[in-house]
Amino acid sequence: MGNGLLFVLGVLGLTGFFTIIYMVPLRLWIAAKASGANVAMTSLVAMRLRRVPPDQIVNARISAVKAGLNVPVDSLEAHYLAGGRVEAVVNALISAEKAGMNLDFKRAAAIDLAGRNVLEAVAMSVNPKVIETPKVSAVAKDGIQLYAMARVTVRANIERLIGGAGEQTVLARVGEGVVSTIGSANDYKQVLENPDMISKTVLKKGLDAGTAFEILSVDIADVDVGANIGAKLQAEQAEADKQVAQAKAESRRALAVALEQENKAKIQEMRAKLVEAEAQIPLGISEALRSGQLGVLDYYNMKNVVADTDMRRGIAGTMSKRQDDSSEAA
Repeated sequence: MGNGLLFVLGVLGLTGFFTIIYMVPLRLWIAAKASGANVAMTSLVAMRLRRVPPDQIVNARISAVKAGLNVPVDSLEAHYLAGGRVEAVVNALISAEKAGMNLDFKRAAAIDLAGRNVLEAVAMSVNPKVIETPKVSAVAKDGIQLYAMARVTVRANIERLIGGAGEQTVLARVGEGVVSTIGSANDYKQVLENPDMISKTVLKKGLDAGTAFEILSVDIADVDVGANIGAKLQAEQAEADKQVAQAKAESRRALAVALEQENKAKIQEMRAKLVEAEAQIPLGISEALRSGQLGVLDYYNMKNVVADTDMRRGIAGTMSKRQDDSSEAA
């Protein structure tokens, strides 16, 4: 019974010892003390309780103090709890201090929490970055298409990093300026001879307003000649006019065909009525003979007149055909 109690007490003692070692990071306290970045033991224990890694906070403070910066432990811990990157912020402050930039912890932490890479922003402020636009297509007033590519040298503006637009906005604005400049040129040769006119016009527009960058220069890297858009548009317009004219002609032809079909239908109708009327003639003659209104001799005289008329028509047709043959032979 006594041995069991001793074993339990021993386990509890070891557990308590390791718990104290974990809760009281003595190594970090000694390192901070030796570096001149004093951190109270109670602060280290409180970090453990708040689930803040003490080594990350202490190492960041040591780096700051060694660089001549006094960043309070509470500020570092609060930035970590807010979801920030403590090490990146401290490194950015050190870089800014070495470069002679005016950047305090509060602004650096705000930039980091806004989702910007504060260390990269400081580096870009010291060493400007060159971003290249894709080939921008524009058409001069003479209808010639040009392709231009620009290299934009930008520097990060620390004051406008929070809420400022990014690189894509700068590239879009520069592309818009290139299109506007080429479009206002009377002749594409002017642009080829003086490509710097694009740079000057773009820089005058103040395209970096509202962005997180400051445009230092815009250089035209390449200008290529494309298609003759003016001639192409004229050709397409002529083809469109041709198709419209053909459609109108087809409409008129269809209308003429419809009128012809209508006339043919009317002629057929008139012929049918004529045949119907001619079919009534024998019945009328028969009725006249029966009633005595027409005699037999009168009927034969009428037949002779009809036969004589048909003969004269046949003779006249034959003579007219001979005359036409003679004219063709001559």
